[in-house]
Amino acid sequence: MFEGLFQPMHLLMIFGIALLVFGPKKLPELGKGLGESIRGFKSAMAAQDEPVAIPAANKPEKSS
Repeated sequence: MFEGLFQPMHLLMIFGIALLVFGPKKLPELGKGLGESIRGFKSAMAAQDEPVAIPAANKPEKSS
């Protein structure tokens, strides 16, 4: 279904349409924002894999 979707001519057409819609000044800002969001997502996924340590001060005390 998606064979040949990202051929060079298709990518040039997508870039050209994006250039027309957003303009040459806004395109670098959009790329920077997209890169930052991907980096933030990756770091959040990596932080999710790490075990969370509970400090001793926040542990509930057992009452007898």
